[in-house]
Amino acid sequence: MKRETNTQWLVSVALMAAIVILLANTPLGMIQLPIIKATTVHIPVIIGAILLGPAAGAILGGVFGVCSLISNTQAPTLLSFAFSPFLSTTGLAGAVKALWISIGCRVMIGLLSGLLWKALRKVNAKNMRFALLAVTGFFGSMVNTVFVMGSIYLLFAKQYAEVKNVGMEAVFGLVMGTVTASGIPEAIAAAVLVSVITSALLGTGFVRKLYHASAA
Repeated sequence: MKRETNTQWLVSVALMAAIVILLANTPLGMIQLPIIKATTVHIPVIIGAILLGPAAGAILGGVFGVCSLISNTQAPTLLSFAFSPFLSTTGLAGAVKALWISIGCRVMIGLLSGLLWKALRKVNAKNMRFALLAVTGFFGSMVNTVFVMGSIYLLFAKQYAEVKNVGMEAVFGLVMGTVTASGIPEAIAAAVLVSVITSALLGTGFVRKLYHASAA
């Protein structure tokens, strides 16, 4: 039985990874809001962490990170040096920093979301599940924004100022502006989507079985 459950877990992680890759490589990975575009690629990472556990979430976050690295390498933007080690402007140190931002920060989305849900699910109240799922979705999305933008500020402030053509003293304000203008709408969208989608999935027997197995 345990071997069968492990196989089902691996298949489920692979399926969720395929969804991450699909979103990362199509317009489905972005939601057009009135002012900015909000990413949805982290949504299956958070959902996978809830349904399959922190380890699955970390794997899915890693897949998201690799997709980000490839995208920034193949179609670079002004900030791609912070996401692709192949575009480093500061040698090996910059490459290592870029790997942390592109992959490490995304691993943290799944890992921390999974750990938070493990703590929240101990609140054994079925009528609160939807709200707790929303909290986890919001938290997971903010982990993405805060870890990525925070790491850019801490590790690439000088390079960020150069590409934005501003002084070093303006970097913190620009980073916080991104967190507010992009991160919060993304987190709200994640809260809604994670709670709705996960609640629906938990209504199916197969997913419910894996969900309970991951908690064992």
